[in-house]
Amino acid sequence: MDYEKNARVINDDIFDLINRCFDEERSSRNNESRLNFFDTYNNYFVLTDDGSYSINSKEINHKIETLHTSTGAISEAFEKFIKPMKFDYTKDITILDICAGLGYNSSAAIDDFLKHSEDSNLKIDMVEISAATLACGLLVPSPIKAHDITRKAIENELIKQDYATLELETAEIPSNIDINVYIEDARKTVQRLDDKSYDAIFLDPFSQNMAPELFSLEFFKQFRRIIKDTGIVATYTSAAPVRAGFIKADFYIGLGPIFGRKQGGTLASPSQEMLDTALPKNDEIRIALSDVGIPFRDPGLDNSSEYILDKRTEERHAKRHTEKISSAVKTPIFLAQEMDDEKLKRRVERNLAKMNIPSTTSAEAKYIVEIENTYSEKQDLEKNSRNRILDMAKKLKEVKNGDYS
Repeated sequence: MDYEKNARVINDDIFDLINRCFDEERSSRNNESRLNFFDTYNNYFVLTDDGSYSINSKEINHKIETLHTSTGAISEAFEKFIKPMKFDYTKDITILDICAGLGYNSSAAIDDFLKHSEDSNLKIDMVEISAATLACGLLVPSPIKAHDITRKAIENELIKQDYATLELETAEIPSNIDINVYIEDARKTVQRLDDKSYDAIFLDPFSQNMAPELFSLEFFKQFRRIIKDTGIVATYTSAAPVRAGFIKADFYIGLGPIFGRKQGGTLASPSQEMLDTALPKNDEIRIALSDVGIPFRDPGLDNSSEYILDKRTEERHAKRHTEKISSAVKTPIFLAQEMDDEKLKRRVERNLAKMNIPSTTSAEAKYIVEIENTYSEKQDLEKNSRNRILDMAKKLKEVKNGDYS
């Protein structure tokens, strides 16, 4: 229960109100508590620009944020998790939706499936650690018709778990759609799933700094086991440790859509052919060469968030100046570049010297990043983010070990 409490992200007040609502439903078997909830407590919900609702997070690092972008909660689901996919709707589709929340990502998938499929089947496995968060999906107005289908599946599981009592959702789940809801730690769920069984994985935790366990190298290794060779993992984050973790887990990576943020998310696949757009050049350089590219690690898939964050901090410190260039002042991105700012140049070159790189324009510096000279945003089997990152990391090791001449 301690991990569930820490992992749950919705605002404490709304969390308590939702639990109280369903406590009353169980004790009185009266539907008014649920049916009137939104009208009574609508000030706890946040209307986004596309007309769909989000809710506030609990206070994290002295800040409260909404669970979705203000640009549009349901639009975000379509833009970040549906549009990047390359589903073949003539075949059956299987999706794993991690941190399913209010059910928007699954609902977007259902909506797209119903528009494009004729004879195929859709299976969605939704995973959410917080019953109250899933229950909130029953209380918020449905942004699209397909959300009613998701709500029915959520209600079925909440009744099964004795969290809810009444069958108030009237939508029918189509016979060619199978929705399974898991209310538990996603790390436990993935270990029970079959090899090569998913066409898509939606990874949508609140943040990598709050839930690094859901962005760890070991978690991604489970993804690599359960995803099909042509499957795609989609996540909103552009964080370097996340992208580095995907590469170390034997994924190719690419740039995800930009929506409601300044930077695009991340796509990962066992097959390079599934990914069109490379990461930005400087992102590749920092992941390959800097200590910022140290992934999150969760041996045993059972450690706390605090343990994982602390261990990564220790690993970054241990590898800085020994295996990786310091991330201070974004040092690696200046390799092979002329620098006019003398003060910044001195700081950068002090960091480089500790890795046997004499200057930003030295032969060593140019050697390490020379693969970026042929950088192309369009990816193919030879020229892609994964290959360039691995090439630069290999050359940095050669230079540091004195193997370059």
